[in-house]
Amino acid sequence: MFFEESFIEKVEDDPILGLHEACNLILSRLDELDNGEEWTDEEHELLWEASAFINIIIDNFDLTIAVELPQPTGNLSDNCHSLRDYIQEVQSAVGDQAVLLKVETYSNRYKNAFKNTFAYEFSKGDFERVQELINELRAQISTLEDLEPSHKQRLLKRLEKLQSELHKRVSDLDRFWGLIGDAGVVLGKLGADAKPIVDRIKEIAEIAWNTQSRAEELPSNSPNPMLGNTEERT
Repeated sequence: MFFEESFIEKVEDDPILGLHEACNLILSRLDELDNGEEWTDEEHELLWEASAFINIIIDNFDLTIAVELPQPTGNLSDNCHSLRDYIQEVQSAVGDQAVLLKVETYSNRYKNAFKNTFAYEFSKGDFERVQELINELRAQISTLEDLEPSHKQRLLKRLEKLQSELHKRVSDLDRFWGLIGDAGVVLGKLGADAKPIVDRIKEIAEIAWNTQSRAEELPSNSPNPMLGNTEERT
């Protein structure tokens, strides 16, 4: 095997550098084997092995290199010429696109990393509905006259913080559950006047619960135990 395990590991760590080095290694080895006459069986085997290796790197790491691996023919000389040209073209493409390809590799790595990271993911409809409810809450709380200004400001800041950190994928739902405590406090202070606010907080909490139960693979329509006390008081 022309490429040792240690070199393959190097390619996995940095496919762009590895691909460029693989092209250099094989072309240098061809220069050493060149007898100035006809192509040999050794060169033919080496070119096929190297070209297959290079093609696998391009495919495995989704590198954008528009160079096609030649198809084999029954003519050794034709095969060697086309394979050498293939390696030289890849070498040139890597040199021209090194920076672009490196950025692309990094992007793919991070995409895969994020896919493997656990997160709660809202549906598009739920995400948009939560945004609407937060905007409605901020508007309603701003107009409340029976709530102390300091408490009003705390609630508005909490909603602003929640909205600024709201994404379709979130690592935890702690800020959503904090709203339930806020709903209880507002209900205790305002009584029936708090119903529009409490109802919206309950809807946000229900969306968060459905998102969490789906991510945790709980049975469909599992009740949210955290909403029990608030529902009883309303």
